[in-house]
Amino acid sequence: MKLPTLAAIATILLAGAPAYAFRCGDKLVDEGDTRTEVRSKCGEPVEIIRKSILRAPVYWWRGRPIRIGTELVEVPVEIWLYNFGPDKLMRRLRFEDGELVDIETLGYGY
Repeated sequence: MKLPTLAAIATILLAGAPAYAFRCGDKLVDEGDTRTEVRSKCGEPVEIIRKSILRAPVYWWRGRPIRIGTELVEVPVEIWLYNFGPDKLMRRLRFEDGELVDIETLGYGY
């Protein structure tokens, strides 16, 4: 294959997966997944950090957040670290209230 053809194929493949998702083997991990879904796709993380944050309650209407009241509610947060070895990039996943909300790509594993 010529280089332009390979570049076109790579572009199509990369465009098919959202930027906020990654693969564990042949399974896709995506924002919105639950802890159980991620654990079944990727196995146990090498590290879990648990904490909580205070946030105003929000109701989403037509894609926009609407605050409900003035009191803050406690939201459980977990940070999971996956190390897939020295040939692959590590991932840091942030769960809020049991739902995956952020995927961060780190350097190569160890």
